[in-house]
Amino acid sequence: MPYAFLQDLIERAGENELRQIADHDRDGIADADVIAAALEDAGNQINGYVGTRYQVPLDPAPALVRTWAVSIARYVLHRNGAPEHVEADYKDAISALKDVAAKRIALPVAEGETAPAVTGGTTLAAHPEQVFTAQKLRGWK
Repeated sequence: MPYAFLQDLIERAGENELRQIADHDRDGIADADVIAAALEDAGNQINGYVGTRYQVPLDPAPALVRTWAVSIARYVLHRNGAPEHVEADYKDAISALKDVAAKRIALPVAEGETAPAVTGGTTLAAHPEQVFTAQKLRGWK
């Protein structure tokens, strides 16, 4: 499930930029499969980071996640080198995702909703045999 769509990319980058970076067959139209692959890659990266704290895919996804997906997909589409502002957006998105994974920031949720937390899992601990037991200390004063 993508977190952003073609229209989101058009709103951020514009149709001219998308034609330049996603028209691999040179027919003057941005290739839908190229854009879909970039958006899927963005979604996978987002899920990789937020999946440590939240149930993925996020549904519904906060608007902030859409912003990150557009930044990542746009960067991916600039396969021959992204302009500085596109690279900066990408780095900001990845930095924010790392902050989510590290529990420094939480994803915003709509009023009345709760964040979809990861459920399940078990905490395991391994420890050496106890050194001082009642049996071993018997007779000591």
